[in-house]
Amino acid sequence: MLFCEKNRHRLAIFFFYDKDGIVDDYIMYLLQDLKMNVDEILIACNGKVCQEGKEKFKSITSNILIRENIGFDVWAYKESLAYYGWDKLEEFDEVVMLNFTIMGPIYPFSEMFSIMDQKDLDFWGCTKHHKIPFDPFGRLSCGYIPEHIQSHFIAVRKSMLQSESFKNYWENMPMINDYFDAICCHEAIFTQTFEKKGFSWDVYVGTDDLREYTYYPLQMVPRELVENRRCPIIKRRSFFHNFSDYLDYTAGEPAYELMEYIEHFTTYDTNLIWQNILRTMHQADFKRALQLNYILSSEFSYDSKKILCEKRIAAIFHLYFEDLIDETYRYLSSMPEEADIYITTDTEPKKKLIQEKFKDFSCRNFKVILIQNRGRDVSALLVATKAFIMNYDYVCFAHDKKVTQTKPYSIGGAFAYKCFENTLQNKNFVLNIINAFEKNPRLGMLMPAPPNNGPYYPTLGNEWMCNYEVTKNLIDELGIKVPMDPGKEPISPLGTMFWFRPKALKVLFDKNWEYSDFPEEPNKVDGTLLHAIERAYGLIVQSEGFYPAWVYSDKYAKIEITDFQYMLSEINKICFAHGLPGNFVDLRNSLPRRLNMKALPLKDRIYLKAKKILPRKLKHVFKLLKH
Repeated sequence: MLFCEKNRHRLAIFFFYDKDGIVDDYIMYLLQDLKMNVDEILIACNGKVCQEGKEKFKSITSNILIRENIGFDVWAYKESLAYYGWDKLEEFDEVVMLNFTIMGPIYPFSEMFSIMDQKDLDFWGCTKHHKIPFDPFGRLSCGYIPEHIQSHFIAVRKSMLQSESFKNYWENMPMINDYFDAICCHEAIFTQTFEKKGFSWDVYVGTDDLREYTYYPLQMVPRELVENRRCPIIKRRSFFHNFSDYLDYTAGEPAYELMEYIEHFTTYDTNLIWQNILRTMHQADFKRALQLNYILSSEFSYDSKKILCEKRIAAIFHLYFEDLIDETYRYLSSMPEEADIYITTDTEPKKKLIQEKFKDFSCRNFKVILIQNRGRDVSALLVATKAFIMNYDYVCFAHDKKVTQTKPYSIGGAFAYKCFENTLQNKNFVLNIINAFEKNPRLGMLMPAPPNNGPYYPTLGNEWMCNYEVTKNLIDELGIKVPMDPGKEPISPLGTMFWFRPKALKVLFDKNWEYSDFPEEPNKVDGTLLHAIERAYGLIVQSEGFYPAWVYSDKYAKIEITDFQYMLSEINKICFAHGLPGNFVDLRNSLPRRLNMKALPLKDRIYLKAKKILPRKLKHVFKLLKH
């Protein structure tokens, strides 16, 4: 049916869910714009809504339905329609059903409504999902996913709204028990169901030309839709979507490109996105989706004179090993002369050596702080500097590093090299780090990526080691609420060297640590409070409304790319030689089923067992015999 804008009467049913009942600002921005385009709004909430959230909603509408958290969005719509009743619904020319899984509008909703008002339709949507010629869920009677309007925004006009077919559809809707039910019992079949009954439909954002390019344009090419097709909405899921799925269909760029475009070429405030990301999403997910890796030049730097004049900058360095004092001097020489330098150490003789070495060091202020030998570098930061740390805008924290538990010492030396080269490589690099903080107000911490050489290789994929529970206890003690998952890595400085905004760690410093809070020496190699704090840094940054990220110098990025490519290539060669599939996602999914002792040839099984129990020299002999 054609829509008469002059006399139109439009209802919007907005579905909302948040496990904590918090209504973020992106919701309010969306509803405020929506309100200008509809006559009534009903907000249907699954589960609880906090008092502040209720007050926010009341500023939009008095129609608020708070219901039990069952049935997902589908039953929220079903009960919302029943809340009005079919007789009352006949007064509306159009009912729009939309939900919290979208963000926006990037462009005013009025643009979309104005264009769609001119189309002779029975129902319409903002975006659509293209046909998938198979059923990935095994629940669809048709055996495939039909082309369909995405359920995050569907508008139904009076011609369909008053039909028996529409009433029967909702009155006979089965209970939705999980996400797959929501897709298979509603979203994937809604469009096809009513199209077969003779109702006409369309979407605002045309993507028919992308049918062969992607099944899911809004998820896989969101920048294209926003930039070139004026799509007013984006998916919240873009920032925590399963990265394997991104890699199966893209190069991993969708969310990164989307955020770049929105930030630099639209008027939409990305703080609305960041607020929700940092409160609700796991940092491993949004770190990958947004490619939060800073690769900074060591060859040149931006003009930072104004920043250095206006901002207070410091380096805090814990020095324990006397023989590393020259290395300490060399790396601290990368700091700008406008910075304050603090070196902590544990004995008076070391203090005198440091003072002598640094007597002509060029900086704004220089001080050596004597500390207790308890808590190592962690207490050096949290106890020794707590009286003045909040006076600074940007701080570099580092420490001398000599790993004696692994031999040869070059193994630990490589770890130290990675840490230093990606925090204090040279003056240009340091100035570019400072500039990165200045340009990115949500950036709270920059750190080197975890080590991957030698015995550190298992760190990749096992970042928690045995420290998840002790970290969780610390996070709970600090009263921090951010998503944590033992299966997802923390984005934290595992070498305990990093740059940070002190206010991004405020809750940690507010604990007012004392040396007695830390274990006495000798310390364990894992599972202590020190290791918990090391992994908690990034989580604390997130809780304060900032994000943690990795940083590489351009020089070290070359090394890292080569290392990763070589390691992955060598593993692939073995997997492919054993008949495992070549696609990364298929390979990853196949490994749990295929990579077991029984699947290996007898000689390989014997070798792997022998490797665990034989001395190193015999292992080498056995390896030669194996080949």
